[in-house]
Amino acid sequence: MSELSVKHLLGIKYLQEKDIQLIFETADHFKEVINRSIKKVPSLRDITIANIFFENSTRTKLSFELAEKRLSADVINFSAGQSSVKKGETLIDTVNNILSMKVDMVVMRHPNPGAGIFLAKHVNASIINAGDGAHEHPTQALLDSYSIREKLGDVANKKVVIVGDILHSRVALSNIFALKLQGAEVKVCGPRTLLPKYVESLGVEVETDLRKALNWCDVANMLRIQNERLDISYFPTTREYTQQYGVNSRLLDSLNKKIVIMHPGPINRGVEITSDVADSGQSIILDQVENGVAIRMAVIYLLASKIKQ
Repeated sequence: MSELSVKHLLGIKYLQEKDIQLIFETADHFKEVINRSIKKVPSLRDITIANIFFENSTRTKLSFELAEKRLSADVINFSAGQSSVKKGETLIDTVNNILSMKVDMVVMRHPNPGAGIFLAKHVNASIINAGDGAHEHPTQALLDSYSIREKLGDVANKKVVIVGDILHSRVALSNIFALKLQGAEVKVCGPRTLLPKYVESLGVEVETDLRKALNWCDVANMLRIQNERLDISYFPTTREYTQQYGVNSRLLDSLNKKIVIMHPGPINRGVEITSDVADSGQSIILDQVENGVAIRMAVIYLLASKIKQ
């Protein structure tokens, strides 16, 4: 069996293209499994996984937990809000305490960029980064690419525009790495204040006119404004942002072709995307959610097979 070139999933930037293809092929298999009447496989009966979330999360946490249970792993859930972290315990102490319970794998979300990398150097468990600050969110980018592949047959040579708050988005950065690695063309679109100065050095083009961006692309990945990360005002009002960068059905219908609409969630309906677009036939948002479980099953399974060696 082929295997991943990495022991941890810390970010897309550490993966090779063949790693992504292996994850997708494995996810194809698990997608069949989760559509059966009996959705569990006994693959990881002897593996214990700790989900450690230092930031709030609903969809990612549930998706990982479901993936782990579908693989028959033993699961420990740890939420920093109800833990000794509030009493001043350090990241390493927290994790060492959990590892002393003989945990094989840690799925971690943390507000600090690079937290997963720091952890991987200090603990003897396989680490999956479920989002580190505004840095990376690798499983989200994998499920996004997987959803494009499922809808359009391939990611190579597809034109993808990522719209919105690129500056604060770990989803955007991981998506750029993943899409470029697979041979897609990528543009980013949003107000200049929400585009990082270095973004063009990642091999992507900048387009500030939403209509031009949508007419160019095959796929538009719409990001929410991350109000919890905005320390200053990056645009005058939400209403003005929506007028310039929000997608509604009138705008979609006026384009010269049908494009695919994606969103990593949670959606701010009526801001970056209207309900009629989110729920339309052009949207693959619910497919992304379903594919998230299959992709996370694939990542966990492939990393666990390296632990067992």
